[in-house]
Amino acid sequence: MSMPVFKTMKLVPLSVKTLHHRIIRNTVMGPQRQPLIRSYSTTPTGRTKKPWTDAMNVLYNRILSLADQRIAISLFLNQWVLEGQPVNKNQLREFIKELRFHKRYAHALEISTWMTDNGYFELASQDVAIQLDLISKVHGIEQAQKLFNNTPRHLKVLKVYSALLNCYAKAKLVEKAESVVQEMKSLGFANTSLAYNVILNFYYQTGNPEKLDSLMQEMEQNGIGCDKFAHSIQLSAYASVSDIVGIEKTLARMKSDPSIFLDWTSYSAAAKGYIKVGLVDKALEMLEKSERLVTGKRKGTAYDSLITLYAATGKTNEVLRIWELYKKNEKVYKEAYTSIITSLLKLDDFENAEKIFEEWEFQNHSCYDIHIPNFLIDAYSRKGFVEKAETLIDRAVSKGGEPNAKTWYHMAAGYLQKGQTLKAVEAMKKAVVVSGRMWKPSNEILANCLGYLEVEGDLGKLVNFMDLLRDNDIISLDIQERLLNHIKNAKSSSNVLGALNNN
Repeated sequence: MSMPVFKTMKLVPLSVKTLHHRIIRNTVMGPQRQPLIRSYSTTPTGRTKKPWTDAMNVLYNRILSLADQRIAISLFLNQWVLEGQPVNKNQLREFIKELRFHKRYAHALEISTWMTDNGYFELASQDVAIQLDLISKVHGIEQAQKLFNNTPRHLKVLKVYSALLNCYAKAKLVEKAESVVQEMKSLGFANTSLAYNVILNFYYQTGNPEKLDSLMQEMEQNGIGCDKFAHSIQLSAYASVSDIVGIEKTLARMKSDPSIFLDWTSYSAAAKGYIKVGLVDKALEMLEKSERLVTGKRKGTAYDSLITLYAATGKTNEVLRIWELYKKNEKVYKEAYTSIITSLLKLDDFENAEKIFEEWEFQNHSCYDIHIPNFLIDAYSRKGFVEKAETLIDRAVSKGGEPNAKTWYHMAAGYLQKGQTLKAVEAMKKAVVVSGRMWKPSNEILANCLGYLEVEGDLGKLVNFMDLLRDNDIISLDIQERLLNHIKNAKSSSNVLGALNNN
């Protein structure tokens, strides 16, 4: 392969490439094995402007067309390079940002590791931070911790520690997260508003709002000003615990500070707090103020939030009004249809939900994503409309959709509700077969299925079902043996459920 193929790539010394290859390889799969991406953050806060070249746009569209995250993107990337096409590091990072926005974490991780494993680009702290977040989502927090431990010391900067802290916060591992906070302080990282905002967000995410006030006092004592982000985190924390006094005091402080510009997120956070305590009129007042502050080119995230919050107030007309604004002012993506369809279903407005689903179906006929019909399948099943759910699955399959674990899990729940336990067992088997390693069904539904097979008296079918569960990491061998003992000794189904709860 000639060097001009890589004219926009920066080659790195072999030692750095080899080190990073081993970090990622050993982190997610162990020595001598390539990563196996099985399922679908430093979280992306909004849409990108797609600032890549026409050639890279062709590559992006190829990647975007891969809805199945079990298909390796590296094959497409390698083929792209073999075709002599240029690859730009910053544009690949934008690809990763877009894929994370669409919650395609496995594919985003694969691109990130491909960038550095092949020696084309030098590993940077930004890459490590992103990979920590993605590995925690795809492979779990333990693998993310291994990556951090194996990362070269010179790359362990504030953004990397912040990413690890966010991973621990999302996993609710408070003790480990607090040890990271102390390490950040000892390294001198906790001397900026950015660092404090990360720590504030950690306490908010882990449900410790009482620690925010003391931390903000510490900021003041250290001469570090509380910016809009610090106040916004505090506002969200007060809303999460329905502290109306705290919400109103924080809003007042933000309004009185000329250096802070309130945006739509501030009033949306306040609206959440009012909704939680049932103050609908105050919530609507906040949402009206929030809506007036929705400006700029990228309004989609704001509209998603407004749709969800108006639905929580029970205002169907407002939900539909915002949806019309959304379609008028923004290009609507999967996330938009998710917001509107789920919101209408929460309001039991099946008529409008089905109408908007048909709009989505018409616009996405070439790339049928089962996640969207799954919302309706779930709602139908919970309401006992299993026949409608079955019809929708058949329709999705006829249009190229592939039912996933959630599709069949929703059906299993619906069948159980209707007393059709045999169908529930068959649906659960299908769910397990197509599930990824990170998917787990509810113990209650599993107990019902196991109980049915027990009553049927066919021990072979029961063992086969348990083997299927164990092969897909849903139950352990120990739990399988305990469950069989419960059933052989004619213990009650509640004991079976207890064993599953200890799984």
